[in-house]
Amino acid sequence: MESLLRWGIQNTEPVDPANHTAPAPRKDLDPAILDAILGRPDAEVMKEAMGKAIDTGLTEEQRITALDDMEMLVESIDNANDLEKLGIWEQLHTLITTDPSEKIKTQALWVIGTAVQNNPAAQRAYLGSDPLPTILSFLKPSIRSPQLRSKAVYTLSGLLKHNAAAVSQLNDNGGWEIFRAALEDSDIGVRRKTAFLLNSLLIPISEAAPAQRQAGTTATGATLHPSDSQATPSFANSHLAMARDPLSANTAPVALKALKDHELLKALVRALVTPTPHGANGDEEGDVDLEERIAALLHTYVEAHNGQFSPEEKKELNEFFAEKRRSADDAEVLGLSSGELQTLLKAVQ
Repeated sequence: MESLLRWGIQNTEPVDPANHTAPAPRKDLDPAILDAILGRPDAEVMKEAMGKAIDTGLTEEQRITALDDMEMLVESIDNANDLEKLGIWEQLHTLITTDPSEKIKTQALWVIGTAVQNNPAAQRAYLGSDPLPTILSFLKPSIRSPQLRSKAVYTLSGLLKHNAAAVSQLNDNGGWEIFRAALEDSDIGVRRKTAFLLNSLLIPISEAAPAQRQAGTTATGATLHPSDSQATPSFANSHLAMARDPLSANTAPVALKALKDHELLKALVRALVTPTPHGANGDEEGDVDLEERIAALLHTYVEAHNGQFSPEEKKELNEFFAEKRRSADDAEVLGLSSGELQTLLKAVQ
């Protein structure tokens, strides 16, 4: 190898700097081809996608596709944080408030819900649009689309989780009463998401803290190609920011009070023990997934907050869990471990 290298050096003609000219730049390169090869900045792609989403001259399908592209892009926390400086929050909010298409509203809610998920900076930016009245209105019985109602709960989950400022606004907007009614929604998916949302609001901050997204992650928590050489920075929307001001993320006190003041606990017990039939024709009864989510919420209520039940609630829950234990094939009942179940059973004796 050494002799080959020496031969190459000896047989290479030296370059005379005086006679050497730099190659002329290529003028036949198509910018579109360069974009395809090198990739365009995400901010540019998001602006273009949002332009299509608000263009009423395009078909509904084309606009939905553009919003679908947006939803994938804002899974990245960095892209979600760029929505504010790009002026896209206002455009998204305008879509859900004024666009006549329920499908467009549903898709826009999906984008919003993904962008604010576990992202305090994006939550604060979007709260500037005062979105709660609009989003909560999509859960009212007058909204016929179950997809729109379901996506509204998804968006509220992302906006309210670890966000005490937003949760405190629920009282002024009738939010707790709307959640109570949602536990009897004809669409079982809305009921499941509502139970999950309420449980997430009850979880103490010491347990909820690890769920915060760091820069360079997606909404689902997947790491986006980190560099081993880079130190982890302290971003305003990271868990470090939440740790500096724990009260800003502690939603449990307000949610716990709402369970009693707005009769949500009674509604949850009823949704578990004697659920309203669901389905398009109202002829479907029971749902294991919903039962598991409510059971998890009740365990959080008891274990984390020493929650108490009324004598009537105790009787109903005791009979319900006794029946579930008799029909269970293994040690777990409704997703509760033996220890968790015993904690809950002790509280309803």
